[in-house]
Amino acid sequence: MKKKFLIIFSFLSVHGFSQNIPITKKVSSNFQKHDYTIQDDYSWLQNLKNDEVTSWVNAQNSFTNSKLDEMNVSKIETKIKEYDLLSTNSLPTKKGKYFYSMYRTDKNLPASLYYRKALNENSVEIVNPFKMYKNENVFLSGYYPSKNSVNIAYEITVDGSDSKEIRFSSISKNEVLKDVLKNSKFSNIEWNLDKGVFYKKNANKNNMAKDSTYQLFYHEIGTLQEEDKLVYDVSKTESSISFFVSENKLFITEISKDELKKSFYFINLEDNNFIKNVVFEEDSSDIKLLDFSKNKIYFSTKEFDWGEVRCLYINNKLDAKMVIPQIYNNLLVSTYFHENYIICKYKTVEKNYLKIYDLDGNFIRKFDAPENMDFKVRFFDSQTSVLYVTFYSHVISAQNFMLNLKTGSVDQFYNEYVRPLPILFPLNYFITKKITFKSRDNKEVPITIIHKKDIKLDGTNPTLLKAYGGFGVVSGSNYDTALLYFLEKGGVYAFAEIRGGGEKGLKWHKDGKALKKMNSFNDFIDASEYLIKENYTCANKLAITGSSYGGLVVGVAMTQRPDLYKVAIPQMGVFDMLTYSDYSVGKYHLDEFGNPENKIDFTNLYSYSPYHNVKDAINYPTTLLITGENDDRVPPFNSYKFAAVLQNRTAQVNPILLKTLDSSGHNGKVSTYQKYVNESAEFYGFLMFYLGM
Repeated sequence: MKKKFLIIFSFLSVHGFSQNIPITKKVSSNFQKHDYTIQDDYSWLQNLKNDEVTSWVNAQNSFTNSKLDEMNVSKIETKIKEYDLLSTNSLPTKKGKYFYSMYRTDKNLPASLYYRKALNENSVEIVNPFKMYKNENVFLSGYYPSKNSVNIAYEITVDGSDSKEIRFSSISKNEVLKDVLKNSKFSNIEWNLDKGVFYKKNANKNNMAKDSTYQLFYHEIGTLQEEDKLVYDVSKTESSISFFVSENKLFITEISKDELKKSFYFINLEDNNFIKNVVFEEDSSDIKLLDFSKNKIYFSTKEFDWGEVRCLYINNKLDAKMVIPQIYNNLLVSTYFHENYIICKYKTVEKNYLKIYDLDGNFIRKFDAPENMDFKVRFFDSQTSVLYVTFYSHVISAQNFMLNLKTGSVDQFYNEYVRPLPILFPLNYFITKKITFKSRDNKEVPITIIHKKDIKLDGTNPTLLKAYGGFGVVSGSNYDTALLYFLEKGGVYAFAEIRGGGEKGLKWHKDGKALKKMNSFNDFIDASEYLIKENYTCANKLAITGSSYGGLVVGVAMTQRPDLYKVAIPQMGVFDMLTYSDYSVGKYHLDEFGNPENKIDFTNLYSYSPYHNVKDAINYPTTLLITGENDDRVPPFNSYKFAAVLQNRTAQVNPILLKTLDSSGHNGKVSTYQKYVNESAEFYGFLMFYLGM
């Protein structure tokens, strides 16, 4: 006989009406750590396969969906689709011989992969996930053609989690091959010519448990996965590994468990025995391999804050030399190696630009991005020396250009398949400000602020503040038609480049991690106060959001300074910082957050962990927590426990809602266009409803 589950309901007045909100039972529980006794009354929600937890999640979703149904979501959906239809598409991606694009022929089905042999040719469907799986939640998440474009390998996301299946198709025959590789995780795919692929395999039986992606395998096309050859194994040391193939050599980077040492190896792929050759072993200088070209290894170090490029001959590692030195206050965001060129993307507070060098570091020319625009390098045509680049901003869709590296000419690209469209709004309709504000400890923190030209700075504007600020990640613009709708309706959008991110170099990251992690959160809180002080908005009109690490930022801000915010929407956030390293990828983040087994680190984590800093007597801002049921990067019980402790207090008058996205992982509902649009519309529907728009 099944146990009768206890789900308690109560009435809570929300925006003038009453509705049953599921209140979560408390199960008295605590654990001892160092000198602390930690109360954890909602730890039972971590048992994701338990029927009672499933019932609780379903009850939370039912209530949240009933509220979202009243928030003009369908109108916003219609506007997003209208804006999308009027937005320009970006260029295809060139990999190997051919050009690839993802197209959706049915908005309710996953996108298919198409290829064309030339930019002006018709595209041909090569991978259709729905035909293969008959499941609308299964989608293609990456693709890798072989050396001579004979076959193509591609990653299939089956349930939204980070665990992938690798499948293969013959490009020339346009047919799916029988090979299927399961349990690939956190892995790229690298080809050994056209013969087979290298990939990382995960050994987890429980996806939410500590990650066990320790093995690098080689799969030969036409064989079973059980016959795959183990190339590299760090199971005993629990290190992390990454790899790439260049000029018929496999390069492997191993980072030790404590993240203090790196080792670098290469394997000559002409040797079928895959014998390992040492480049560096147990190195502490924090080298990052960039590429291999003409017998030279190109790499960067952490010696310089703003980024540099060095090289050494693979057989003479003592003769390293500087190729491209750092440019102070100009962040080297990324490097691309094409033929005889090194293409460097740089970022300052005000702008983005490209610098072109030859392989010896001799400067060739510079291309500036248009004002307030970011860009992506799409591909390089070695016959014409033309670099194809897509420019875009938060408010301007893809603008495709050809940059001639020899002559310096710049021309817009369009053809029958990539057609230019008028921009949705006049260029002066929105104002974009890329400025800095001073933090409480006198640091200049970059912030981007966007709003309509004619709004009044009278302290009453609905405003959305967002940030990431972790792991040294460099954030950039993202064209988003749902955000356009919010801006057009009079909203203000701000993105703060807080410490912990990499936007101002390596030191910017160091000053916002581990025992200095509070700097990251304080910068975000200071950005909030700056927006209020400068009369963009007020506490009653300010909303905050962030995803993944950004979700943690929001969780800390709303628990540390609940008086500053009207609305909080943390997405896929980690909120229990005392146990984060016990699950999934947390074990790889000890350098970023600190080790809970260390008392000093534990005390620091405890001081800001959102789940542990909810006070009984405080009415926290109106909150929508969003998570994915199959998120094995940040397990969903982080959001479950945080929602429960926020909801289950008599002082909480503002609504606390939890939305768990079914068949989804860390990236949300992305399998079909309709689901993506619906998720975006629900986000902005909730935001605008509670900001009174």
